[in-house]
Amino acid sequence: MILQYVLSGLVTGAVFAIMGSGLTLSYAATGVFNFAHGAVGFLAALVFYELTAAAGLPAWLSAVVAAGLFAPALGYLLHRAMFRGLAQAGETAQIVATIGLTIALPALGLLAVELAGLPATDATSLPRGVGPHPAVSLDPLGVRLDTDQLITFAFSAVAAAGLWAFLRHTPYGLRMRASVDRRRLATLRGIDADATSALAWMLGSGLAGLAGVLAAPVLGLDATAYTVLLFASATAAVFGRLRSIPWTFAAGLALGVVQNLVAGYTDFLEEVTGLRTAVPVILLFAGLLLLNRSRERVAGSAAEDVPPPDHLAGVPAWRRRLPWAAGLATLAAFALLGPEYYVGVAAQGLVLALIFCSFVVVTGIGGMVNLAQAAFAAMAALTCGWAFASGLPFGVAILLGVAAAGAVGLVVALPALRLGGRVLTLATLALALLADQVLFQVDAFSNGTIGWALPALGLGFADTSDPRVRVAVLLALIGLVALLVRNLERSASGRAVLAVRSAPAAAVTSGLSAPRAKIVLFVLASAIAGLGGVLFAISKGSVTATDLPAFAGFVWLAVVVLQGVRRVGGAVLGGLVAVAVPELLATWDVSAHVGSILFGAGGMILARHPDGVLTQLAEARHRRRARRLPAASSAAFSTASSGTPAAPSTGGGGPGGPLFVLEDVVAGYADCTVLRGVRLEVRPGEVVALLGANGAGKSTACAVAAGDLPVTGGRILLDGVDVTAWPAHRRARAGVLLAPEGRGVFPGLTVEENLRTWLDDPEPVYRRLPQLAARRTVAAGALSGGEQQLLTLAPALVRPPRVLIADEPSLGLAPLVVRQVFDVFAELRDRGVALLLVEEKATEALALADRVAFMRLGAVTWTGPRSEVDGDRLTAAYLGVR
Repeated sequence: MILQYVLSGLVTGAVFAIMGSGLTLSYAATGVFNFAHGAVGFLAALVFYELTAAAGLPAWLSAVVAAGLFAPALGYLLHRAMFRGLAQAGETAQIVATIGLTIALPALGLLAVELAGLPATDATSLPRGVGPHPAVSLDPLGVRLDTDQLITFAFSAVAAAGLWAFLRHTPYGLRMRASVDRRRLATLRGIDADATSALAWMLGSGLAGLAGVLAAPVLGLDATAYTVLLFASATAAVFGRLRSIPWTFAAGLALGVVQNLVAGYTDFLEEVTGLRTAVPVILLFAGLLLLNRSRERVAGSAAEDVPPPDHLAGVPAWRRRLPWAAGLATLAAFALLGPEYYVGVAAQGLVLALIFCSFVVVTGIGGMVNLAQAAFAAMAALTCGWAFASGLPFGVAILLGVAAAGAVGLVVALPALRLGGRVLTLATLALALLADQVLFQVDAFSNGTIGWALPALGLGFADTSDPRVRVAVLLALIGLVALLVRNLERSASGRAVLAVRSAPAAAVTSGLSAPRAKIVLFVLASAIAGLGGVLFAISKGSVTATDLPAFAGFVWLAVVVLQGVRRVGGAVLGGLVAVAVPELLATWDVSAHVGSILFGAGGMILARHPDGVLTQLAEARHRRRARRLPAASSAAFSTASSGTPAAPSTGGGGPGGPLFVLEDVVAGYADCTVLRGVRLEVRPGEVVALLGANGAGKSTACAVAAGDLPVTGGRILLDGVDVTAWPAHRRARAGVLLAPEGRGVFPGLTVEENLRTWLDDPEPVYRRLPQLAARRTVAAGALSGGEQQLLTLAPALVRPPRVLIADEPSLGLAPLVVRQVFDVFAELRDRGVALLLVEEKATEALALADRVAFMRLGAVTWTGPRSEVDGDRLTAAYLGVR
């Protein structure tokens, strides 16, 4: 019997393993956790079904088309349309955009089927499997399995072996792993990280499509079932730490076996409804808590730490409040004069808006993505119903419900003290699913499928059975919440929260308590969501365990972030939009799928404007206003800001001319200008030492020269060709190599793999540097600092670049190693390489340099031959005196 459970569990686990591996691959390569991974699997299953049922193609050919062609093509299109932009967006935008796809992709597929007149599908549709139909039963090892199960396991084994071979033994796999290890460095080594990400999305989507096709005979064509499959697969990915595909695959297989064994041997758990089916969720939460403690953000931030600029800062207060006052007046007039039915619709939107205000607190202010808000609302509503049915006064029952939501928020806050980023997001969703599947299924608490009846809230002169009264009550409560949020932002506690969010280590050293700040935010947000949940139940007249499912919070977050999660106005607008759009579509007799597709389109917009609609409108107004003002000339700015300019460059290549030129370059970070009209030139076989104090702009100049930072003015020439618009990987392929500050190695790759990112054959390096040959199979991160710097420069000895830019090459190295490094520079100079050397240790740099340039405050203040450098010039460069 146990063998039957194990083998059938391995088949189920094989689907988890395939989908989890695709999820791990796409996340590790791009940094985007794709909540739409299950939706991709659903679309592939839908295509497979239509090809077999409508087109009459053989099952094997349909599977090849669906999983081998359609799914990878979909992954590439999504990369181009959305994921490429999301890679640089904050985590909140990433999560919400992929949630939008989770809803939009199935709707798009179903709408296409509907419009094309293809065989209709629903949750009861069960496609055939890839093998013979009907499936043939076999008895390997005395255990009954059918051909579909055996094919599923065989495909999973082939997929695992093929993926491992691809990543370990092909140049494409090496580039992908290098991009995962250090994306910025990969681009500086000539690897097109964008193309690598596109390949990762294609492979990840292909694996999702394969899992979808293999699972179709069991799951049918229910989009929600594929989303549930995603979270079961996410458990495997979490045990692989979202990085290791072999561990993810093994964890997926183990999860299937454990789930089967629990279902078969834990009859005593039947007394706790839903506990046996919640095994993946329990393991997901345990894995997140034990294995994935955030090492980068102890504050648990999952949003952009830097708030967007306030484009309305210069607008008078009355002008800023006027649109909201006008909107409030319009809504009040509509509530008084509008049809009762549509006033009720507006009241429903305001109930959601009150719940959405909780996201403003926990995500907008605290920067933590909490997907358990629906569970808090359901907890409060069910507690209120239970308390009222138990004989407590209605007012006391309401307070008890809100207090229960706050208490649950306190419990959820405990893992938030340990987790951060996407890990926290998954943990809160796991807790919400656990409450949905276990706690809310206890009949004594939820009253089964009947639920609890709740009366209208009486105000003496009226009650909330009248939708106009409900609108007035909800507007008053939202106003109180808005006042609370405003005071929180301006209070000492609010400033402490923002400090913890933006710079956790600095906040702690300043005496601020990060745990206390997060607990306060979670409890407050939970109470607000609970209050909204109680009013939802009061408006409906009753509440059941299924009224506020966990996945509702999944969608709610996306709605409010699309409007603007940092403002209460965004929550209000989101609540009204959430009820108005479905109502309008139903009135106009438009397919409900259209609303879901529009929602997904909003996610695509979010990839380009991650701060939501309200901020986007303010930014558009700011740009229109800026266009009316005369723009200052960047050249005039650079002239006014710079010191004594360097001699003008000739700008061309050719014999004796400069090979690499920075000509009047202006660059910086966001609104901070760092380089102000920088002029530099380097000739073949020449070493130019760029010296200056900390903060002078030397490293920024290196980043600009290598293409790692875009310029806002001036141009960059390579042998007379304008390469200003070239990305870093294209400049590297043209011969511009940057050895970045610190260590320019991929720590997760071996010494040999590091060399192969630049060289086809690393053997010449081993002959020159035998100490690297002895450690060729050692991970670069395990080398000493000197060995890592030699590994950084070693490829240039075999395949010399045209231009080598070295940023602080002696940083942290022993004197003997420093001499070795500078010997390498001398050899490269003798071989005709143009070297731009940035170094704080002037002695070593001046001993090697042919010409010297001094930087101060983002400008080159002097340049000339080494022989003209004296103590006064060095003092001026390093001490900032003239």
